[in-house]
Amino acid sequence: MASKEGPVCQIFSFQDWKASPDPILELPAQYLTHTPSPIVIDNGSFQTRAGWAAPGAELDPPRLLFKSVAARSRGAARSETQIGNDIPNLEPLRWLLKSQFDRNVVVNFEIQELIFDYVFTHLGITSEGSVDHPIVLTEAPCNPLHCRQMMSELLFECYSVPYVSYGVDSLYSFYHNNSQRKLQSPHTGIVLSSGYHCSHILPVINGRLDAVNCKRVNVAGSQAASYLQRLLQLKYPGHLAAITLSRMEELLHEHSYTAVDYHEELEKWRSPEFYEREVHRMQLPFSSKVPGGCVSVEERQERRAQQLRRLQEINARRREEKLQQDQERLDRLLAVQELLEDGLLDQFHKSLVELNMDSAEELQSYINKLQLAVEQGRQKLLHSDGAEGKAEVGVLPSSLKSRIWLYRLDFPMDETDGVALMDSDFPEDSLPEKPANVVQPVFNMAEYHQLFVGTERLRCPEILFQPSLTGEEQMGLMETLQYVLARYTPEQQEALVSNVFLTGGNMQYPGMKERVERELLAMRPFQSQFKVTMASCPALDAWHGARGWALEHPPGAGSEGWISRQDYEEKGGEYLSEHCASNAFVPMKIAKPARPAEPPVTMQASTEASAAITMVTSDPTPSFSSTSAVADVTMVTT
Repeated sequence: MASKEGPVCQIFSFQDWKASPDPILELPAQYLTHTPSPIVIDNGSFQTRAGWAAPGAELDPPRLLFKSVAARSRGAARSETQIGNDIPNLEPLRWLLKSQFDRNVVVNFEIQELIFDYVFTHLGITSEGSVDHPIVLTEAPCNPLHCRQMMSELLFECYSVPYVSYGVDSLYSFYHNNSQRKLQSPHTGIVLSSGYHCSHILPVINGRLDAVNCKRVNVAGSQAASYLQRLLQLKYPGHLAAITLSRMEELLHEHSYTAVDYHEELEKWRSPEFYEREVHRMQLPFSSKVPGGCVSVEERQERRAQQLRRLQEINARRREEKLQQDQERLDRLLAVQELLEDGLLDQFHKSLVELNMDSAEELQSYINKLQLAVEQGRQKLLHSDGAEGKAEVGVLPSSLKSRIWLYRLDFPMDETDGVALMDSDFPEDSLPEKPANVVQPVFNMAEYHQLFVGTERLRCPEILFQPSLTGEEQMGLMETLQYVLARYTPEQQEALVSNVFLTGGNMQYPGMKERVERELLAMRPFQSQFKVTMASCPALDAWHGARGWALEHPPGAGSEGWISRQDYEEKGGEYLSEHCASNAFVPMKIAKPARPAEPPVTMQASTEASAAITMVTSDPTPSFSSTSAVADVTMVTT
């Protein structure tokens, strides 16, 4: 919420956070026991968090935390790709950035493999060709089977991990906070999760996700940041380059809030006193030097003298370099000519080919031209050394300075340019110089480079409840919640709203919990009860919950929630071992093509065989008898 009292003028500066490369950590010895410690990876669409699930370190934060992006220039090798914190500043490379996500679903597995390489390398895993630690990985709610199949294939085939467990990040956060609150399991409630690309409504009934009634809203943090960027760029068209997406994300995280009553809060901003008290002035970086300030005559003369001396030095240096290059080329051509004089015709013709010349006459012509150029260069160098002190800066007109600089900017300087510029035969201009005591207008550069962020502080978070503000034709978060609740019986609705849980990085705005409570009060029946709880750390609780689950459920053959290499090979990559924080597993149904009609075939078989086998495959194995076929066939093909 906006504070009621505060300073009259609040000026803030952008932090412009720059990432520093992550160190390559050493693998602790206690993690390499006969049962290696699991690696917990919260594979978020905004940030990736990775660390160890080791006993005794329950309060430690994740070892790695970096943005889920990769940057590689066009045509560069795969090894030159920068990941996460190796990219110091995202803005210059934003057009080169790639992510493994399409909204909140992993689709680019080449980038995902680079993310895994970065995680395993910086966690200190040095085993060749395999990762001998179980992996706990988060995935999107109702993740498509094809995406899970590709992820399992990547982990088992590329990294040869022994076990993998998949879970939903917001459900990990839900169970982690329920455990901290000492709630009795199985838990029932409804989770409101809002991340970087999507927001979700996830009902949980008796400890299991009700996947049929899960809903997604395609409005979250990235849309709020883009909306804020458009608003400020329209408001300040002179600072388009300074209004970057990274700074908008900082504005959202540090200076935005959610209004409990949106329209009532907008009415408050109509008051000038409220505006002056609550507006945040964001100071952009700028240079305090104003061009064309008050400069005395002596300073201008000194600057002209320095410019002329610098120009003379540049001319002299270029003449020397040109003379040296011509002399070296002349020596080379004379050496080739000596080969002809010595009678070494083969070497002479070979050297002519290297010089791209056709005959000895052409060689002699080049030698004559170079000798003349070298002699003229030496003469100009001697004349320039003698004429360095002739030009007096004090008598130069004001137009000379502009001519010198325009000439330097518009035309490349040759060896003869310096002599022309230092020639004193310039026509005098009759334009008088400006007096030194002219009063310059006062211009506050600092105020010009300030962004006044007023109603934008609450308009951008509001799109989570009113996506129509950005032109999105879909329901807001609370409308979707009402639609989901309407699909349950009144008794189930009471159980769900008794534990409304808010999690996700986009739920950290001040006033978010109060806004959800106000919306629930409006949609629920009169005198009904509900309870809204905010995650203790909405951005990191998913990783902490996944680590807590891994410590409570150690991996092993047949363990709940873990997929072994044998399960992957027998049941396919899309297989999911369900647990309290996972998606619901729906097997992939593959429709077999219809077989062409076959003429009826008269078969003589026993009564038992015809009762057990309702259809005979087209390729029966002749080595089996009918009696053994009845005993062995347990699946009927359709």
